[in-house]
Amino acid sequence: MFLYLQRNQEIMTMKYQTVLLTVLMMALVDTTVVRAESSSNVKNEVIKEGLILDLNADQGVKVVGGRVASWTNQVEWKVKTFVATRDANHEKGTGHPTLKENVAAIRGHNTVVFRRHELINSNEEAFDHLITGNGYTWFTVILVYSQVSGLKDVNSFFGNLKNGGKYEGFWAGLKDDNTLWIGSRNGITFGRWDENNPQVLGPKLQENRYYIVAGRMGAGTGKVKIELFVNKTTPVASKPYPVNPQANSSKMAIGQERDATNHPGHESFDGEFARVLMWDRPLNNQEFEKTLMWLRETYGIRESEIESQ
Repeated sequence: MFLYLQRNQEIMTMKYQTVLLTVLMMALVDTTVVRAESSSNVKNEVIKEGLILDLNADQGVKVVGGRVASWTNQVEWKVKTFVATRDANHEKGTGHPTLKENVAAIRGHNTVVFRRHELINSNEEAFDHLITGNGYTWFTVILVYSQVSGLKDVNSFFGNLKNGGKYEGFWAGLKDDNTLWIGSRNGITFGRWDENNPQVLGPKLQENRYYIVAGRMGAGTGKVKIELFVNKTTPVASKPYPVNPQANSSKMAIGQERDATNHPGHESFDGEFARVLMWDRPLNNQEFEKTLMWLRETYGIRESEIESQ
């Protein structure tokens, strides 16, 4: 009798353990599904309103003979394609970047590698309204190399400055030591850095490390604020900018400050882009945070890296 009761107790214990294990496995499966759905939701939450540019190194990159010939905007807008406008071995600047595929540090995404290269869009007017009243927001997923100085402390990674006159437009770049800067130029005065052409200075970026770098300028006329962000939703620096509604900027260049026909590659940067996003309005704080979190999730920029800045 004792053996019979003991055997029944063992059977009941085994059944209980089996049920408990089943419940735990179901809970784990549910957790995995929720996490996957959450991750999927984050990846799909790019802000569409006002989005005018999405250069994604995973899509729309045309490679010819091992060099990037063009990079196509993933947004349906009047700006379509950025092209290498000069011969790959141009004596004043090698016009063609390269494609770097499956980069482990950013979850297997691609990057476009610039070494004093440039890609130009031919539309002269498309980006004018961003500095004459609309304002803007841009995000980049970027890595920098050691810079090769042409003009001291001007190593631009994008810009639409007018190619002459007072060089109005907006731009972003690095000093020779990789100190980050951004700015807008209103065409009222010529000075490279003055009250009409503010230089918003950020931190010194480490070489061979991926960052989320962003800029935002307020909408309206009069004085608005330009803000610079690095990996966080709080700006690392800001400066006022006097809007000139008559400013007339030019073609957008990726890899340098303008379509510098007189010295291609001279004011360009050395580094990589995984993503370039632009809106023709200032995103509000909630939208900005949402975009940052989406990029962090997509490219695996860890929170600890962000907090260490």
